[in-house]
Amino acid sequence: MKTIYTENAPQAIGPYSQAVAVGGLVFTSGQIAINPKSGQVEAATIEEQTHQVCQNLAAVLTAAGSSLGRVVKTVCFLQDMNDFAAFNEVYGSYFTGKPARSCVAVKALPKGVLVEVEAIAQTEEGGTAQ
Repeated sequence: MKTIYTENAPQAIGPYSQAVAVGGLVFTSGQIAINPKSGQVEAATIEEQTHQVCQNLAAVLTAAGSSLGRVVKTVCFLQDMNDFAAFNEVYGSYFTGKPARSCVAVKALPKGVLVEVEAIAQTEEGGTAQ
């Protein structure tokens, strides 16, 4: 098992890794809309936060030798299911390969954000994504 770390994504705010890679797969921790340069949540709307979350995921996956195009499954957490359509619009522009996905509403998320997304992806050693 390999622990993944990059300065291009937010630092863990607890006792966990940004991601771990094992057996040709990378498992990311949930990413929220923290700007990795400032360490703060700067985005206010669901659209802005979703863009930041996807950029953070892309950075972690790149550090692991993967990419958004190699994602096979995501789990998405929304603070308000009324944001589902707006979230989908932005999410779909990043995950064009349409990985399997779960999306649930939760009571609250860290730092009061509106969205959190975690992913499972193939690494380069995991073979060719279809």
